Amino acid sequence: MKRPAAFVAALLASACASSGVKAPPQAPAAKPGRPARTARPNIILILTDDMDMSPVQYMPQLRRHLTARGTTFSNAFVTYSVCAPSRASILTGQYAHNHGVVENRPPTGSFRRFFEDGREAQTLATWLRAAGYRTGLIGKYINRYPLPRNLAYVPPGWDDWRGYFDWASAADGRVYYEYDLNENGRVVRYGDEDKDYLTDVLRDKALDFLARSGDDEAFFLYLAPFAPHGPVQPAERHSGLFPELRAPRTPNYNEEDTSDKPAWVRELPLMSPEVMQATDEWFRKRIQSLQAVDEMIDALVQALAARSLLEHTFIVFTSDNGFQFGGHRMDHGKGDPYDESIRVPLVVRGPGVAAGRNEPMLALNIDLAPTFAAIAGATTPDTIDGRSLLRALTGKLTQRESRSDFLVELRSKEEAGISDYTALRSTEHLYVEYDTGERELYDMQKDPHQLQSLHETAAAALLERLQARLRELKSCRGEACRN
Repeated sequence: MKRPAAFVAALLASACASSGVKAPPQAPAAKPGRPARTARPNIILILTDDMDMSPVQYMPQLRRHLTARGTTFSNAFVTYSVCAPSRASILTGQYAHNHGVVENRPPTGSFRRFFEDGREAQTLATWLRAAGYRTGLIGKYINRYPLPRNLAYVPPGWDDWRGYFDWASAADGRVYYEYDLNENGRVVRYGDEDKDYLTDVLRDKALDFLARSGDDEAFFLYLAPFAPHGPVQPAERHSGLFPELRAPRTPNYNEEDTSDKPAWVRELPLMSPEVMQATDEWFRKRIQSLQAVDEMIDALVQALAARSLLEHTFIVFTSDNGFQFGGHRMDHGKGDPYDESIRVPLVVRGPGVAAGRNEPMLALNIDLAPTFAAIAGATTPDTIDGRSLLRALTGKLTQRESRSDFLVELRSKEEAGISDYTALRSTEHLYVEYDTGERELYDMQKDPHQLQSLHETAAAALLERLQARLRELKSCRGEACRN
């Protein structure tokens, strides 16, 4: 799928004119043989880890720099609410049943599966680098990177690589301090002093990446802090914040009646006061840990502004999946098909993007790769399952182009005893089929917290329609997934 740079430039200019957004100023003339910056916007993806929707209200810099100055997708979701599968989807634009990474551990998941299947030959990094972008990854890549036999391995497509050793740190309980990074083929160990706090180190490396980018050189930065993933540890300067904060008490918090739910939910006990208190403490630490991410956003925006790059840069903020903090009695975890786990923040600021706008269309993690490729004018394979969000960002999306539903999957035996399933999610319904033969159906307009399943009382015609659509999506590939 060819997206020439001239096409993207024209689209962005049209969007600015039609939306009333001021067009970005003309960039300095490019060197011979390199496209002008206005035709080649920079792209920064900030990807947090296990962040649901609730922390956004506690991140003032995110709201100031991105929400107020960009577009928020209020219906943004992941198609597989587990870290490694979702990250593989972000890199490839594919559903998990197509890229093959279906859990965090080998042999059916993790970085090892992605590497051994040769998936790294076709990722957003290789596409954008081939299109002339300088590419950089700083932070977490895919769970259990790197392989122990090759600690210095740098995946193809990345010009600047600062990959976090996920498996080593997690195994030793070392996450935010005393961790390792592969810095362009050199393994560097960090200590336990304040200056070694992981989010701050990643911030500084991102600022260095920006400082070393040429004025006529378009770049793509994939910045992936570990926060707020557990075992969570906030920076010392933030550890006393929000002392009274509790996990949100949503209508489905510690759900009393789960008789309509599948067996794996019915078997969950009600949360005791002790469990509720522990969950509140964990939630509070997660919010504290995200304050360093919020400071990272501010530092990046200030650095871009200082070099007159801010108006030429798309900044995308999202998470690899959501997280449960009491919904349907789940005191922690993910992998389930409920909104707490599959709904994620997605905010975009950039050239031609309307400020302070809410976009209600369904937007997915599999849409990020084709969106970045469209911005860059990169050539991509036909195997992409997602859709570009660029026309939605620039106010040019038509109703016909908007997605009506999508697939949610789980093929993992490690996620809190959840039965494997495939699910169909739309703005109207959530329909789930478990491998056990159990089902769920929720009216998302009347029951947004998924309290009462209608699978036993719904009209037969509705169930048949949802079942047929789910059959189409759970084996779809490429264009068939976008229909």
